[in-house]
Amino acid sequence: MSAHCAGMVDLVALPIWIGVLVSFYHFDFQNAGLLVTLFLLGVTLASCIFSPKFNRLQIRKWVIAGYGCAFLIFLLCFFQTSFLLFVALHFLAGISVGTSLSLTHGTVGKSRNPHRLFALLGMALGVFSIAFMAGATQILQHYRGAYFFLVLALVMGCASVATFIFFPKNIISNTLTDHIHKTVGKLSLNTWLVIFGVSLLSMTQALVLSFFERVGTFRGFSAKQIATALVVYTVVSLIPAPVAAFLQKRVNKFVVICFGPMLQAISALCIYQTHQFMVFTIFGSCMIFSILFIHTFAFGLLAELDPSGRAVSATPAMLMFGSAVGPLLGGALVKFWGFEAIGYMAVVLVALQIILFNISRLRSKATEQQILVNDSV
Repeated sequence: MSAHCAGMVDLVALPIWIGVLVSFYHFDFQNAGLLVTLFLLGVTLASCIFSPKFNRLQIRKWVIAGYGCAFLIFLLCFFQTSFLLFVALHFLAGISVGTSLSLTHGTVGKSRNPHRLFALLGMALGVFSIAFMAGATQILQHYRGAYFFLVLALVMGCASVATFIFFPKNIISNTLTDHIHKTVGKLSLNTWLVIFGVSLLSMTQALVLSFFERVGTFRGFSAKQIATALVVYTVVSLIPAPVAAFLQKRVNKFVVICFGPMLQAISALCIYQTHQFMVFTIFGSCMIFSILFIHTFAFGLLAELDPSGRAVSATPAMLMFGSAVGPLLGGALVKFWGFEAIGYMAVVLVALQIILFNISRLRSKATEQQILVNDSV
């Protein structure tokens, strides 16, 4: 849980990360988005490198070392103001975090019920979100923006210590898992469609939430109002994981991933069009609800579509690749067309998600029908 929360810190911190880079360090929106994008690209690269090697590594040592390195890197960020140094440090921090997160998710993928365990991690992330957002907003109100990186360093340090104490010491592949890894072929097209859809899901989330705090300021909301919206946002993050766990056997996974993204599109349009604080707050909360709820079902579906576990262990890569593009794309949209453009782009990305997920659903349904026909024959 601690490793998952530290690795997914961007999901919690994005609404204020960009804000700190713009308001305190005075980077423009595009450069601020670039820094966060570099962090997320580092996570993606590390996940792509380490997830295929999951069964050949000493997992515990790599997880501990990854978060330990991230602690040192964010500590260095606290003392820096140079954009070029931030570029290097953000990318290195992403690689460190991505290594640990990828191996953590690979460990989750070995459980007997990945859907349920991932939902439990989601609940932990919800609790962590409240503590992080409450602490970070209070610190930033009383101290300079550089303290944001001190908070990130503390999170990574705690994760390194927690994994040193509690992370399983012996993660050994069982015979069946080894056999699957050796004999399984390429990932099916259905699996790739879901993977690309999840990447677009996270891209939409990052695009919208990266500038959540900034658009609130632009609309004239006070610092106290924005802080309230962020608190509501974090409290709501507690809800989707237990709901997803409860509905695991009651709702078809394809139904959730095919229709759930519509909530993202509606929320994005409302956030970037409204001048009403209540609407801004409600639909900001809907954004965090949508990704945590939908992705829990997508995680369980990928575990079913790919018995080898490769797709599940690469979860950080698909999530962070989408998240990496979001801030940079959002920065460019705001710079050249204004905040409203983010809402319109989110609708386009959601439409692509729905197309990919529905193609996978139809192909899976056709495959199941063919299997039934063959069995009957």
